[in-house]
Amino acid sequence: MEEQRLINMGVKELEVLRQPHPLLRTRRGNINNNHGFSSNQIQALGAICETLIPPLSDNGHNPNLADASYFPQEVAELLVERGKPEVVFIVKLTLMLLSSSFGTLLLCGFDCLDWKWPFLHKFTDLSLIKRESILQKWSKETTFLPLRVTFLTLKIMGIYCFFSRIDENSRNPSWEAVGYHVEEVKKLHNNGKERPLEKGIIEMMYSNDSSLKQSLIQKGLPVTEDSDHGVYKVKCDVAIVGSGCGGGVAAAVLAKSGYKVVVLEKGSYFVADDYSGFEGPSLHELYDSGGLLSTVDGEMMIFAGSTVGGGSAVNWSACIRTPDHVLNEWSRKHRISLYNSQEYLSAMDAICERIGVTDKCDLEGFQNQVLRKGCEKLGLEVETVPRNSSSDHFCGSCGYGCRRGDKKGTDSTFLVDAVNHGAVIITGCKAERFILENDGQGMRKICTGVMASDVNMNIRTKLQIESRVTISACGSLSTPPLMISSGLKNKNIGRNLHLHPVLFVWGYFPESVTELEGKSFQGGIITSVHKVKSEEEKKTIAIVEAPSFGPASFAAMFPWSSRTNFNDHIRKYSRTAVLFALARDEGSGEVIKEKKIRYGVSEIDVEKLKIGIRHALRILIAAGATEVGTFRSDGQSIKCKGRDKEELEEFLDSVAPAGGPRAKSMYWNIFGSAHQMGSCRIGQNEEEGAVDECGESWEAKNLFVCDGSLLPGAVGVNPMVTILATALCISGRIVDNLKKNSF
Repeated sequence: MEEQRLINMGVKELEVLRQPHPLLRTRRGNINNNHGFSSNQIQALGAICETLIPPLSDNGHNPNLADASYFPQEVAELLVERGKPEVVFIVKLTLMLLSSSFGTLLLCGFDCLDWKWPFLHKFTDLSLIKRESILQKWSKETTFLPLRVTFLTLKIMGIYCFFSRIDENSRNPSWEAVGYHVEEVKKLHNNGKERPLEKGIIEMMYSNDSSLKQSLIQKGLPVTEDSDHGVYKVKCDVAIVGSGCGGGVAAAVLAKSGYKVVVLEKGSYFVADDYSGFEGPSLHELYDSGGLLSTVDGEMMIFAGSTVGGGSAVNWSACIRTPDHVLNEWSRKHRISLYNSQEYLSAMDAICERIGVTDKCDLEGFQNQVLRKGCEKLGLEVETVPRNSSSDHFCGSCGYGCRRGDKKGTDSTFLVDAVNHGAVIITGCKAERFILENDGQGMRKICTGVMASDVNMNIRTKLQIESRVTISACGSLSTPPLMISSGLKNKNIGRNLHLHPVLFVWGYFPESVTELEGKSFQGGIITSVHKVKSEEEKKTIAIVEAPSFGPASFAAMFPWSSRTNFNDHIRKYSRTAVLFALARDEGSGEVIKEKKIRYGVSEIDVEKLKIGIRHALRILIAAGATEVGTFRSDGQSIKCKGRDKEELEEFLDSVAPAGGPRAKSMYWNIFGSAHQMGSCRIGQNEEEGAVDECGESWEAKNLFVCDGSLLPGAVGVNPMVTILATALCISGRIVDNLKKNSF
């Protein structure tokens, strides 16, 4: 009321506490018990969660599990929503067996036996100590892997739910115990100013069948209704699927060239005032599969943006130009002349200027202070990472959208340019397939548009976007399935997927280490980088950087070896620095279909990561960590205080990446990836690539690809600038194509 009173008085700019978008505040109200678990299965699930999650409060009471009937329901809901069907089946079957005494005997062995009546107990009746022992055995299981799969799945889902759930007051009682809080962001707020993309945005979540048609017409798009087929036919010059780095640049270039552009985005549109900084709801809304996407074998967790702006809206701001040795390799080995041209170098300059890249950083956050100090103590080179934000940008929650509006992703740059030149962006709209017709000669198809539908299925009428040119820019994980579902057969579609595999290590720094200020979740996410180089050839083997880990992601990924050990380490979250080693992968994987990704870390890449994480641990020790460790399943760690150099070296020599959860070894790792490249790579011919040097499909005329899937291989550093610059060059060629050809 006071805010409105001041507005009425003519005061336009107010310093206010922000009210986030409802979708980014909480997910708790969405739970509707449609998971299909029986009451007995829910009881068994609750017993496992109680075993996994220790009491964090000093009085031994676990506030988040006080409502014991509700929490397992939430975990079950998340599992069914985000888990792979085969994994959900295994977990359900395991819980069903644990619901009976004989099933418990089958899965848990003699731990369920007792000398007293009834002698044989089901899992829920076992003591906490016995349940803990059973889960420890499941984690190390090498013969009957479904038990390890169940352990890992419920460990990740249960712990993630525990630390990410939010009550009606936007609080989580466990946060205080781990030293975490969501920063309150105050800012000058222009109340009368519309959202940057307002004039061009159509949000399907707020539309119905009739209002959608009216909105399309109001945006200047010719629309005809085909009621027999339940379709709105929409005409434009260019249809673009995806609004991230590639789609945003393409939309701006083509709209500025005078073409009517329609962008389809399956995610939602949010601005700085909408972002909450809450980990759970933000990951759910802003990331593919809610941030819980993995490869088919569970070895790799994959983070990919799924919102207007794509990855550029949620990435960690690093803006590193394509390294010279990568450009040389792509131009010589892959014979792609673009990467050996002044055109590409000028494109990187133009990109960096438009998104406001600076290499200045006024103040580093805790984790980057650790990285820099450790490198300096060891005499290692550490570089400042350029960012697309101001030099005083001190935001640790940019992975959940920049609440200060400082980071310049495509949602606040190129898409704004596009909308200002007449482009239309339709959100909550999922492309189903490209419309391909025969060219009359039987040699090559012609793409005439794309079919799309409401991602929430509230609008029954489908969209048939009819365009002169169609561009797939939905990223390396989504472009291949879309092309395959459209009937394209090129063998390179989906293959050659590079993920920049990473492994994490950690170091604990007590508050007494006063020269390192702040908390692990505060400050710019990536502001420093160390390049690990070979002694002989001085080639970069891996890079070491700091990640963004909210308490839920940190706890879900952190090794669980016992309740006590987990409790001890998770309470130190706020002063635990996490670093990661990233390898430019020489191996590759495959996108088989939507959300089905096959990828195995190659032996040579495992060796790179081994060297990388050993370097990262040395950096943590040199910076003053009192304890360091890896994220291997057994909680591999060492207390540094009082240890001599030989003991520390012996520990470091024992550090090496283990296999994934389905490897038949006692200990295992989960790798991570936030970069996806190469799954529809550019090539000299259709044997070498899915598209030509102009980004056009070898199989379908007028169908172009303009995203990270174009890249010939892995970049080896954060790839945003590379994708943006490539998209700028490809977009220029699409303009030339439109000018030369009449369709």
